[in-house]
Amino acid sequence: MRSSVGALGLSALLVAGCAATGGTDGGGDSAAAAAVTRAAAKAEQPVSVRYRMTGRTPEEGRIKAEAAIGVKPAAMSLKSTALDGSEKGTGEIRLVDGVLYVGSDEADEDGKHWVKFGAPGAPLSGLNVDTGPAADQVRDNPSHESGFLAAADDLKKAGTETVDGVRTTHYTGTATLDDIRAAYKGDAKKVRQRTEKSVAQYEKLGVDELTMDLWTDGADRARQLRMRGFGRHGELDLTITFHDYGKPVTVKAPPASDTVDMAKELKKAGD
Repeated sequence: MRSSVGALGLSALLVAGCAATGGTDGGGDSAAAAAVTRAAAKAEQPVSVRYRMTGRTPEEGRIKAEAAIGVKPAAMSLKSTALDGSEKGTGEIRLVDGVLYVGSDEADEDGKHWVKFGAPGAPLSGLNVDTGPAADQVRDNPSHESGFLAAADDLKKAGTETVDGVRTTHYTGTATLDDIRAAYKGDAKKVRQRTEKSVAQYEKLGVDELTMDLWTDGADRARQLRMRGFGRHGELDLTITFHDYGKPVTVKAPPASDTVDMAKELKKAGD
């Protein structure tokens, strides 16, 4: 079975997220900075949400993705499609009842499309695989990265617009990755670590400056986030649109008949 790393790799960039509640050391419009900071703080509150993502990255080319994150009960899924290049195809991650499933549109030699890994991060005997990062991709809400915008010296309000039928306020600005790091230097260690993790994903693409657009609703929630920049191999331009805040999310496990249980396969191999 194809691992779908290419199709899912793009989503790692966005879904890694940044648990930002501060980051207001940038310049620009102070009222806009305060609004962006409120949106970043709101993203810290656990709430169910769905989102879709479109655009392109320097490595994967054109992509699209959709995800759902449920809180009570916990339910998560991420489906990502690479539309260009050698890794063209669709991959999906689901986290159901504490069990991680990774799927692909390309079946294995037995005609199955899914692999069951068990609990995220749990070791599988005889197999060196760390499913923790994949689970993190599904758990994290990419609206956390809205806080990056507060580091922009040219941060400003760009107007009011309607996004998916919701009236929003549009903010825009540009910041280097060093600007973003500096903006979080006074935050808690956990926040700095998550910020660094997210910024490092952009560095891997060769991007050192981000032009950002954020649309927030009347409740200070991110409704749309756009990140643009240039990497070693071309353009980064990703737009994430958020919807269904607070609505229940249900994610089902793939059919057992279409799933390889990695723990059982390893046991068979051992026997």
